[in-house]
Amino acid sequence: MARILIVDDAAITRTMLRGILEKAGHQVTEAADGDAAIAIFRETPAQAAFVDIFMPGKEGLATIKELLELAPNLPIIAISAGSTFTDTETLGWAKSYGAKFTLPKPLAAAAVLETLGQIFK
Repeated sequence: MARILIVDDAAITRTMLRGILEKAGHQVTEAADGDAAIAIFRETPAQAAFVDIFMPGKEGLATIKELLELAPNLPIIAISAGSTFTDTETLGWAKSYGAKFTLPKPLAAAAVLETLGQIFK
């Protein structure tokens, strides 16, 4: 199947998402922040990426922008639980930065798989 990069500072989210993706047959790499994600992507490019918006260090919007500079056609799924803003608002920002899809946290397995189905038709 596909190589997928998960970028999220929350280990529990990475673990849960990894389980969903690996059960569906995908290869998964993980990064806890944007800088690590870029380094991993340069070494082993992914075919899609899940990117959290709010992370310490290089946050999600900057990470999305840099990933798309490296691979303009990379399908990015922005994920967020929101903050003082609604998750809809923050995910809207991600779309303006080039994310193709958005999913609010907590992530539902069905939504994750449906989104990947749209990417890998």
